[in-house]
Order: sequence, then structure tokens, then C-alpha cells
Amino acid sequence: MKYPEYCPLLKLEDVDANLPFQIRTFKNMREEIIAHNSSPHKQNYIEIIWITKGSGTLVLDLEIFKLESNSIFCITPGQLHQLREDESTEGFILSFTEAFLHMGEQEFDLMYNSGLFQAFSRSAGISVNNDIAREMQEVALKMLKECNNVYLFKTEMLRRYLKIFLIYVTRQFQGPLTTVIQTRNLELTEKFKSLVEVNFKTHRKVADYAKLLAVTPNYLNEIIKKTTAYPASYHIRQRIILEAKRRVAYSDECMKEVAWYLGFSDIAHFSKFFKNATGITFSDFRKECLVISPA
Repeated sequence: MKYPEYCPLLKLEDVDANLPFQIRTFKNMREEIIAHNSSPHKQNYIEIIWITKGSGTLVLDLEIFKLESNSIFCITPGQLHQLREDESTEGFILSFTEAFLHMGEQEFDLMYNSGLFQAFSRSAGISVNNDIAREMQEVALKMLKECNNVYLFKTEMLRRYLKIFLIYVTRQFQGPLTTVIQTRNLELTEKFKSLVEVNFKTHRKVADYAKLLAVTPNYLNEIIKKTTAYPASYHIRQRIILEAKRRVAYSDECMKEVAWYLGFSDIAHFSKFFKNATGITFSDFRKECLVISPA
């Protein structure tokens, strides 16, 4: 699956300049959803896809996930994706900016800093149990109704409903997510990941991020390894490789162009870096990408 140009970044303002939140249903907005997903793309906002009935596929950063009834996926800003659903699919798509959740208050930082969206987006979909699904659907329908009214405090109501919806989603996670949510280690880890997301093309050393976080490189490595099982350098390297893979799969850029985009002045160095990180040469990976298809 090859495209002549690297996928553009879509902005929520392109959809609605007045409200940084949108909720759509597959049933009522099917043509718009199909058009929006006509090709792989990135967005500057968070998107939650909840399939209540039906099937399809979701291509997310070169991985293909099957959509099933009562499954929910989260796409974070910058992730390349393409949704393909069948005609019988039902459900909701929620789109909103990170800032929409905060709006000058701190009460939601606990969930956001816990890595909810990061863990959510890395999962192969979350299965929603029937009891919680009914509660979530009630909240989703209230959001739909609120979006269509003209009353005062509309934004505030929508933000409150969204937070309740996300709390229900959080309860689907198995494991210690909610019990470690307040730890400083996890907060530092998420700050580090956010910095990597912004600076991976120019900052490739752990010391660069340690300086930005006002900690020592050894301490940063220790905390990141403790919370993720991998050192900080691993996450920096993987983010660079992810961007390289995206550009290989979704553009016609040659290795030299990809290397220069990622800040490598030495092509041989980039070639070695790519193979060491992926276990495959740049050329062989490009050949593999030619057979990637969401169908």
C-alpha cells in the first residue's frame, strides 16, 4: 500500500472551529466517516472509536486490528490510521483535543498523567462488558443531545460527560493502572514520552531529556526502566524508528530523504541504525510494506 505523498495532519478545527469536541454515530454519519478515512491520515486530536455492533478493520501505525462488537480503540495525536467498517457497523466516534479535558482545571490530570491514552492507544482494542457498555451508551447519547442544543454551558456539560465516559473506559483495564495512577514515577515517564514525541528528530540522547526534566540521566533511565521495563534510550530509538517506518510505508521517499528528515547527515549511519533497531534492512522493509493492506 503506497501513497505518493506522506499523510497530512488533519486538525479538529477543520471539522468545527467553535467547539474542540465532536461525537458522531456510524449510522447517521457513515458517508462522512468513509470520506474521512478514504486514506491513511494523522490528526492533531484524540479520537475514540467505539464499535457497538458490526465489524471491520483499523490500520494503526502499520498494524491491522479487527473491529468487533463492543470493542473500543483510541487514536492519539500523530498516529497514522485508517478505519474501514462494513455497512452494518454501529457505534460512536468521539473526537476532542487534549486541552478540552482540562480547560483550566486539574481534576482530570490524574487520569491523563496515568498514561491512560498512551496505554489505550497501544492496546489491540478494549473489550467492553455489557453492563458498562449500557452505562457508556447512555452517556454517549447525552453527549449527542448536548451537541445539538443551544443552551448555556454547553462546553462544560460536554466535558463532564466525556470525563464520565472515559472513567468507564478506564474501568475496562485489567491490572494496576488505577492503583499506580498517582505515582511520581509514572508522571515523570509520561512527561518523558511527551518530550520524545515532540523532540525525537533533534534530541537523541538520554541526557537531552534529563536536562529538560531537571533530573540526572542515570535517574531518568532508572525510573523509565522501572515503569516500562525498557531504558529511556530504547523509547527514543523506537520513536525514531516508528517515524521512519511511517515514511517508508506511506510515502515514496528514498532512504536519503527519510534519513535527512530524521536528522541523520550520514546515510550509512542511518542504514545501520535502522537495521540494528528493526532487524531488517531499509530496502527489505520497503518491500514488505508493498504487501500491507487493511483489507
